[in-house]
Amino acid sequence: MTHAILQPVEKAFHVPKILGVGHNYWDRFIEANYQDVHLHPVIFMKPSQAIVHSPGPVELPFYSNLVEFEVEVTLLIGVEGRNIDETEASGLIAGIGVGVDLTARDVLNEARKDGRDWTEAKCFDQSALISHFVSVLHFPRQDNLHFRLFQNGILRQNGNTANMIYKIPEILAYISTIMTLLPGDIIFTGTPAGVGAVSSGDRLLIELEDEISEEFLIL
Repeated sequence: MTHAILQPVEKAFHVPKILGVGHNYWDRFIEANYQDVHLHPVIFMKPSQAIVHSPGPVELPFYSNLVEFEVEVTLLIGVEGRNIDETEASGLIAGIGVGVDLTARDVLNEARKDGRDWTEAKCFDQSALISHFVSVLHFPRQDNLHFRLFQNGILRQNGNTANMIYKIPEILAYISTIMTLLPGDIIFTGTPAGVGAVSSGDRLLIELEDEISEEFLIL
């Protein structure tokens, strides 16, 4: 079967913003020993300079001794939306992909202790590894998408959007009450259990269903 593939976004059009969702898979919630489920999704942002396409390479931040991978389903927004209803949410999505949210875990842990925001832990250059995007038309069941991450050939994360705490329509609807979603926006939708440390020389392979398989080299 021939699949319509959207070109890497940096070559197609500007990326206004990258948004991420934290604490969004039940198994990761348990793994990380989070205490409370929030009423709404936990949202954070990354700059467009964070984007890296396969094969990289990916340079880790000098100020962290513990950078971890978090594989996630990614959404490419194709239509502007503000204050949308959950029933309208799927109409905003142009493409679906898979990515890695790199997180400076040691920095994040200290920030939480001190009551600081997540900027240094989440927003460094090359912290958003993204695949190409496949047309949303090839994914009629966005609530049942299987995705994986392999580190040096070993399966580390194995997730399915069926296990999300906040589903994709809820995520999009909620974000649109805070800010306007624009064409080119990319949304990381949360990570399952299996988060782990990355090291120089690692190869991270990410997969989404049978549609996407891309590898990144860590310097």
